[in-house]
Amino acid sequence: MKYVRIEQPAGPCWGVVKDEDVLTLAKPPYESLDYDGGRLPLCQCKLLAPCEPTKIVCVGKNYAEHAKEMGAEPPEFPILFIKGPNTLNRPGGAVHAPEFVGRLDYEGELGVVIRCRAKGVKAKDFSKYILGYTCLNDVTARDVQQHDGQWTRGKSMDGFCPVGPCVVDELDLSALKLETRLNGKTVQQGNTSNFITAIPELIEFITAAMTLEPGDIVATGTPAGIGPMIPGDTVEVEVEGIGILKNEVI
Repeated sequence: MKYVRIEQPAGPCWGVVKDEDVLTLAKPPYESLDYDGGRLPLCQCKLLAPCEPTKIVCVGKNYAEHAKEMGAEPPEFPILFIKGPNTLNRPGGAVHAPEFVGRLDYEGELGVVIRCRAKGVKAKDFSKYILGYTCLNDVTARDVQQHDGQWTRGKSMDGFCPVGPCVVDELDLSALKLETRLNGKTVQQGNTSNFITAIPELIEFITAAMTLEPGDIVATGTPAGIGPMIPGDTVEVEVEGIGILKNEVI
C-alpha cells in the first residue's frame, strides 16, 4: 500500500495511490482504510508531508562510515535527538535557512512512520506499530551544530525536515538502497543492511524511553557523504521501493 497526504480545498486529505490515481480517505489510515469515494489524478495533486508527527525521533551515527566522517567511532548504542513538528516540510517544498547559517547540509535517510501508540515495544513485535516507510532529509545547519556543541538548534529550524513523497508498507528492510543526489550528482549511497542498529531494535530502544504516537517518525540515520547545499541547489533523496523526495534550496 502507498499512502499520501494531499492538499484539498477543504483541507489536507489522506489518500491511497492506485495506478495513476489517488483514492481519498475520510480519515488517517492508522486503524483502518475508510474510503470516501473520491478519486483524483495523482499528477494533479499537491503532495504534503505524508504524516503529521508530534515529534521526529532521529538516530545519529547509525552508519559506521558516517560516524567516521564525523570524527567519531561507531556508537555502542543508538544516539537519539528530536526534531519538532515545525521542521516538517513537504515534497517540493523550499528549504531555507536563516541568514546567520553559514553551512547548510543534506542528510538523506529512511523514515519510519508509526501507526499506533507505541511504548515498551519488543523488537520481535515492531511491525505491528509501523504504518510504513518514507524518504526524509535531515537538513542540518552544520556550523550552528558545531558552534553549539549539541544538535538541537542546528537541526530544528523551520522546514528542516522534508518528508515524502509517500509512505509505503510491506518493504523488505534487509537491504534497501538509499541515494542522495545534489543537482543530479550522487553524493550519498547507503543500504539498510549497513545499519549499526536495525529498525526492530531501534523501535525497542526508543520506546523503552518514550511513547511514540500515530504519525510520529523515526529517522534511521544517514550514510556517509554529507555535504553542503546553497540557494539554487536541488536535493533528491531516493529510497528503493518508495520513490524520490525532491526539494529546492532558496
